[in-house]
Amino acid sequence: LPSSAGFVVGHAGLYQALAMFAVAYFIIGMTVLSVCAIATNGALDAGGAYYMISRALGPEFGGSIGIMFFLANVCGSALYVLGLVEAVVDSFGIPPGQEVGTGIHVLPQSYWYELLYGTMLLALCLLVCLVGASIYAKATFLIFLIVAVVLGTILVSFFATRPLEVPIRLPNPNGTETDSGFFTGFSLKTLRDNLGGKYGVDYTTGQMMSFSSVFAVMFNGCTGIMAGSNMSGDLKRPSYSIPRGTISAVLFTYLVYNLLAFLMCATCSRILLQKDYGFLRDISIFPPLVTVGIYAATLSAAMSNLIGASRILYALARDDLFGRALALAKKTSASGNPVMAVILSWLVVQVVLFSGKLNTIASVVTTFFLLVYATVNLACLALEWASAPNFRPTFRYFTWHTCLLGIAGCCVMMFLISPVSASASLGFLLLLLLALHYLSPSSTWGYISQALIFHQVRKYLLMLDVRKDHVKFWRPQMLLMVQNPRGSARLIDFVNDLKKSGLYVLGHVELQDLDMLPSDPLQPQQESWLSLVDKLNVKAFVSLTLAPSVRHGVRQLLFTSGLGGMRPNTLVLGFYDDEAPQDGLARHPAFTSAREEIPLGFPPLRAPAAPKLLSAREYVGIVADALKMLRNVLLARQLESLDKAWELRWAASPPPTIHVWPVNLLRPDSARYADTCSLFLLQMACVLNMARAWRRARLRLFLCVEAGTMPHAQEEKLRQLLKDLRIQAQIQLVPWDAITRLHWQTCQGSPGGPAEEEEEEEGVVNFPSNATQVSDEYVCAANKLVLEQSPAPTVRFLYLPRPPADTGLYPLYLHQLELLTRGLGPTVLVHGVSAVTSTQL
Repeated sequence: LPSSAGFVVGHAGLYQALAMFAVAYFIIGMTVLSVCAIATNGALDAGGAYYMISRALGPEFGGSIGIMFFLANVCGSALYVLGLVEAVVDSFGIPPGQEVGTGIHVLPQSYWYELLYGTMLLALCLLVCLVGASIYAKATFLIFLIVAVVLGTILVSFFATRPLEVPIRLPNPNGTETDSGFFTGFSLKTLRDNLGGKYGVDYTTGQMMSFSSVFAVMFNGCTGIMAGSNMSGDLKRPSYSIPRGTISAVLFTYLVYNLLAFLMCATCSRILLQKDYGFLRDISIFPPLVTVGIYAATLSAAMSNLIGASRILYALARDDLFGRALALAKKTSASGNPVMAVILSWLVVQVVLFSGKLNTIASVVTTFFLLVYATVNLACLALEWASAPNFRPTFRYFTWHTCLLGIAGCCVMMFLISPVSASASLGFLLLLLLALHYLSPSSTWGYISQALIFHQVRKYLLMLDVRKDHVKFWRPQMLLMVQNPRGSARLIDFVNDLKKSGLYVLGHVELQDLDMLPSDPLQPQQESWLSLVDKLNVKAFVSLTLAPSVRHGVRQLLFTSGLGGMRPNTLVLGFYDDEAPQDGLARHPAFTSAREEIPLGFPPLRAPAAPKLLSAREYVGIVADALKMLRNVLLARQLESLDKAWELRWAASPPPTIHVWPVNLLRPDSARYADTCSLFLLQMACVLNMARAWRRARLRLFLCVEAGTMPHAQEEKLRQLLKDLRIQAQIQLVPWDAITRLHWQTCQGSPGGPAEEEEEEEGVVNFPSNATQVSDEYVCAANKLVLEQSPAPTVRFLYLPRPPADTGLYPLYLHQLELLTRGLGPTVLVHGVSAVTSTQL
């Protein structure tokens, strides 16, 4: 502490030195506030900063920062051991050029000898740490007493020592060079000379100093604020001890730094401060005590980093984030001391000692520490911004502003100290984050990302005003009703392509009465449904409900699904027919891998002979209910036979096609191409074509024409409509005189004569009453007309007429839909009730 203060003051002067201390301790102070807030928000366990970050930001951030904090402590321990070796060799080493030592200078100097000295000192640290935290606490307390006495002696020396000239020996390529520095005692002239900055060459490295380089060296001595929190697992009351101990340490060291800076500026010449970093021994009233103090402080720092690294490694191993790689570090002694983690940490420190150079690892150590401090601030900031009710630390002297200032300060300092080390550290952190994100098991700690997402989503949902909806920004918001996912896997995937970044909800109705049940049966099923969504890789929500009938359940979901401006506007149903359901889940690519298991939460499919859960009348009633509630309706038939991967493969020849029939084939007497329903059908086909997997598909639009109706004029009108709507599609004219002739023959043969045309008005529920006027022969002819258009498409879009007003005709209506779509392959029947297209900018 004193020697680094002399280095800072000698180059920067008093004014800039005080500014450096203020900036450095401002950054440290912001981080300490965050540490105290997190430490007092719940029970702390072993791991210190790693434990705080992992429990706040989740396993990815916690694990990656934990590894970096472990490496920072390991490199820090090696740094202090090398520094201690350098100090010992400086005091007791044989001077260069001499083969035999004299007096106290008896230690040989070479790379291998210094490595041996470092290994011996590290073994002493290992011995203390292996005994346990109690002996470490006693040793550090003893060292604290020694350092306090030395510091007191230094302060007394400034007043007691008389002015003297201090000879300075400087290294020189040709030998040694001598100079003289002066201890003047308290002198106003000396103080004035040392007020301003006067950067010179660092005699130990030969490099020219600057504000940033001096600041970096000074900040290296301020990275020990996490020493107390690293021992969180060994403290009896960490939530009480960490805030008080950390804040006291920061305030004490800040005051000592400023006091020493003033005393040095007032008593020591610039040459003495710049060219003799060990000048405190020369002016001390008892020089050997200064040497002992330096040794004791450095040894304490080395032990602190070693035991801190072992506790972080033990916490990482216990959390199983890295699997078997750290399994050995879990082993502890009978008293609970993680001896294997201590030994592994010692081995890594020993490897780092082979670098043999302080400057090699000093910038990396500081950068790693600063990155950890920035992440602690980030964790506290995230907890504060998430506004979770359970974040209520007893330490309240912080705000999100202090957290943000701490993050900014740490990041600026990282790049100021070493841009290369900072960039490399951030890259390493990113790699660890990605590796843990994809490889680590899920945890039960809670994810702050979920709390932040909830906070932001709630805010933006409140801002999503349904009164400001505009047709230009319309998007499909789907509610797909699924009876059993085993028979609907491909339909779920198809609707995911059809949603165009809109809301997608998987709905399911369970036919039970909650009054007759001891608990909610839907809660156990929720996990299976969410797993299904993950495995199928669809962006959907899940909404389950209990109801006495399927129709009541669908009504509930249509009324209650979604939130605010995000509510389903389109209901999607599978088709009601007599085909036996097939287990598409077992054949789906997401479940064909040997590593995957089909979710067991879904019951087996209905047997072909088993009764259905709803009748034909109830099924059509669901369609009618949705239209009454102004929801668009899609009926999907044979979508389970759609092999999307095969049909949409790049080598497909000819390219896949989507057939679109925007005319009501069951109502030829009022067929139009520009009504709301036809435009909605066109929009849905276009939306599907915009999905990434369907972009190679080509839209084919079929224009049904009769003789004498100017088909080319109709084609040109339709082409202009497509141009206005920016829809690219091929138009194909289809003569259907023979088909409509069947319809008119049926109408003339009926007692009531031809049915009156009923125009549908937008916004008015207007059920057609002529469903009985369409014969099965006509419907089969219309089906054949659709089927004959070649080549066969990947999927067809057909117009879905409204159900009849007479509920007694529901079975007949469904029968006609079945005849119309029989044998067509994947088909979607579409009825739209809302305007969805726009020609405006």
